[in-house]
Amino acid sequence: MATIVRFLGLLNASVWLGSMVFFTLAVGPGFFSTEMLQLLGRPYAGAAAQVILSRYFDALLWCGILALVHLGVEYFYSGRPINKRLAGLLAALLVVGWASGSYIQPKLKDLHLRMHAVQTTAAQKLEAKKSFGRWHGVSQGINLLALVGVLVYYWTLTSSPSTGRYNMQMFRN
Repeated sequence: MATIVRFLGLLNASVWLGSMVFFTLAVGPGFFSTEMLQLLGRPYAGAAAQVILSRYFDALLWCGILALVHLGVEYFYSGRPINKRLAGLLAALLVVGWASGSYIQPKLKDLHLRMHAVQTTAAQKLEAKKSFGRWHGVSQGINLLALVGVLVYYWTLTSSPSTGRYNMQMFRN
C-alpha cells in the first residue's frame, strides 16, 4: 500500500509541476504569439487567456489539496513524523493559489474588460491598462514563486526515503 501511496503522490506532484511549466512556458505566451494575435486580435486573445487562466488556477488548487492529503496519508502509512517545512510549503502554495484564483485573476479579467469595452472612455482605458500591467506583473511574480515552490516540493518528494520509521507490518495482522 505504501508503494501505491508514494506513486500517487509522485503522480500528483508531476502533474502539478508539469502543468505549471507547460502553462508558464507554452500556453500563456501562446495566446499572445503573432499567429494567435493575427487570428483572434489582442482583445479576444486576452479574453481566451483569461478563461484558460481560471481553469489553470482550479487545477493548481486541486493538486495542492491532493498533495496535502498525500502528506497525511503517507504519514499514516509510514509512521514518520510529518515534515513541518513541507506542510508549511504546501499550505503556502495553497494560499497563494487560492488568492491568485480568487482575487488576482478576477481583477485581471475585470481590467481586461474595461481596457477593451466600447463604452469605456480613453482615460478609463489608459488607467485600466496601467493597472492591468501592474497586476499582471504581480501575477507573473507570484506564479514564478509558486513554480519554484512546487519544484522544491517535487524535489523533496522524489528525494525522500521511501522506508518508514517503524516496521508497520508488525501492526497489520
